Amino acid sequence: MRRFAISDIHACYHTFQSLLAEIGLNKKDQLFILGDLINKGTYSKQVIDLIWSLQDQGYQVQVLKGNHEQYLLDSSYLTPPSERKRAFVPSLFLKSFGLNSLDEVPGRYLEWMQALPNYIILPDYILVHAGLNFSQSNPLEDYRSMQTIRSWYDDLDRDYLSGKVVVHGHTPTVLSTIQLSLSRLEEVPAINIDNGAVFPDMGLGHLVALDLDQRVLHATPRHRSDKAQGDYF
Repeated sequence: MRRFAISDIHACYHTFQSLLAEIGLNKKDQLFILGDLINKGTYSKQVIDLIWSLQDQGYQVQVLKGNHEQYLLDSSYLTPPSERKRAFVPSLFLKSFGLNSLDEVPGRYLEWMQALPNYIILPDYILVHAGLNFSQSNPLEDYRSMQTIRSWYDDLDRDYLSGKVVVHGHTPTVLSTIQLSLSRLEEVPAINIDNGAVFPDMGLGHLVALDLDQRVLHATPRHRSDKAQGDYF
């Protein structure tokens, strides 16, 4: 059995397929996807459908909730009308369904996203979308920080982590920095594996899988069909 973590697919369906082929994912492996499956790219529905297909076929795929899933939920019927945030208009998400309104999206997609956890604890890792807020007595109770926090490494609490490494995404980071973090986990027990797959330049543009056992990175460049278009939140 192997274990892999991927984050911030952002509707890059073809790139996601290519990365799965590169690592040779099989049914004995565990794949952890750290949120932000949707938006920015073109194929939000197709990414979710592929994950569902893998799960239905018996692949061990677990998914976390990212801030983009939460943004969508905050705008949907699953949020009480008085708390709904209509400022977020997920145009590319809707386009992937061929729809014009969030109210038309089949409920099973939204309900599935709502049920996603905010973190996964393994014997040697804590997996989360954005990071942990160590200013809280229990960082695992601060769900919004787990989805949105940035610049938190200076507050890392090694006693709290008890030897575990935090693996996350959320903030696009160049590959050389990701590689450096991988080589320094004994010094800084956290690694951001988001290389901004949806972005075409600035040292970004790859979808990254981290082999959690061998501590090796696999990086697949964005497929030409997965063109970034908008919905940047």
